[in-house]
Amino acid sequence: MVRAYVLVQTQIGKIPQVAAALREMPVTVQCDDVTGPYDVVVQVEVPTIEDLGRLVAEQVQHIEGITRTVTCPVVTY
Repeated sequence: MVRAYVLVQTQIGKIPQVAAALREMPVTVQCDDVTGPYDVVVQVEVPTIEDLGRLVAEQVQHIEGITRTVTCPVVTY
């Protein structure tokens, strides 16, 4: 499994709706509203790194209210 954190910036006033949509995704492990340069941080688990790319490009970035994402795969040693 590939675990990653997706850092999300939203349009003003859209944090609750974006977070709710992210929490509904079956691959979501944790989703938190945060303060700072990002508005929501979501932790996801998917089978492969390719699945992670597809998830972000085809699902996450299509959620209404999201303006920018940064994807941070977890590195394990």
